[in-house]
Amino acid sequence: MAIVGFDHPFLSGLLGDDELSILLSADAELQAMIRFEVALAEAEAEHGVIPTAAADAIAAAAPTFKPAMEQLRQATGRDGVVVPELVRQLRLSVGEPHGQHVHFGATSQDVIDTALMLRLRSSLALLDRRLDTVVSAFDALAEQLGGNTMQGHTRMQPALPITVADKIGSWREPVIRERERLKEWLKSSCAIQFGGAVGTLDKIAGKATEVRHSLASQLSLADAPQWHNQRDRIVELAGLLALVTGSLGKFGQDIALMAQDGTEIRLEGGGGSSAMPGKQNPVAAEMLVTLARFNAVQIGGMHQAMVHEQERSGAAWTLEWLLLPQMLAATGAATRHATGLLSSITTLGTANT
Repeated sequence: MAIVGFDHPFLSGLLGDDELSILLSADAELQAMIRFEVALAEAEAEHGVIPTAAADAIAAAAPTFKPAMEQLRQATGRDGVVVPELVRQLRLSVGEPHGQHVHFGATSQDVIDTALMLRLRSSLALLDRRLDTVVSAFDALAEQLGGNTMQGHTRMQPALPITVADKIGSWREPVIRERERLKEWLKSSCAIQFGGAVGTLDKIAGKATEVRHSLASQLSLADAPQWHNQRDRIVELAGLLALVTGSLGKFGQDIALMAQDGTEIRLEGGGGSSAMPGKQNPVAAEMLVTLARFNAVQIGGMHQAMVHEQERSGAAWTLEWLLLPQMLAATGAATRHATGLLSSITTLGTANT
């Protein structure tokens, strides 16, 4: 059994998302951390906190800086975070006399949380494009088959007839609302993290607000006071991801139930069976249900990760690292399966004569 199915050698064909995996990779995370350090140096130089020559040297060293991964792995096991060793290596790369100015006034959580936000921005932009494709596919299906009639069901029992357009509307409208919620989160909650050791930016106290504002501007993130131990924005995002997968899961469940009866829907390209070669299983529909349930399960863990002790928690923070990337991966896989499932529907409902 795989530890994680999303990047497993063959299960990733079912559960994975190649595009999102790149955005969530260790390489992408390290590049985002280095980008934070460069932007921090430039913001601090802008306000006279460090010399301009130091910021220039840090920016010049960054493009060719290649972290030693094995040393990062070992140091993370010791320190609990990767940043102390990453900063040590970057300072060596910058060299004297400017290396000492790398990471000035910041703490590990500033680097890691801001790097997360940079990757979330790219990841959510990808999901937004995917959801736009899903909505367009719903619209196209409604235009093609929306006038057809199908059996309505309430509480798993036959009810009054409905149109295919009615059914598609129940799938489409939640996706539209969730897409708007994700856009609003990106606008207001995808924010810079910069607080220093205990959130007070004590080393640059006289210019803290100005440096933070410039740093947010350089990274194109929302400007916000430090939120080291305030994880509501992260848990809110997790909830939005679960809403997306939940709505797509409802779509998948309906399709799977209709495929079970087989009289009102026809799908192309279903999954094969080792025992029954002629059988076509609604694999994409099933995976939408699985991914919805997976994300729903993770929500409880994300709420547990809100409980930070005092000014910072190692335990709660690490739990967040375990859960949120998998929720993003599940959401990416769900959008991929939803698009494929929609393209496979050739018949839905019964044409009116």
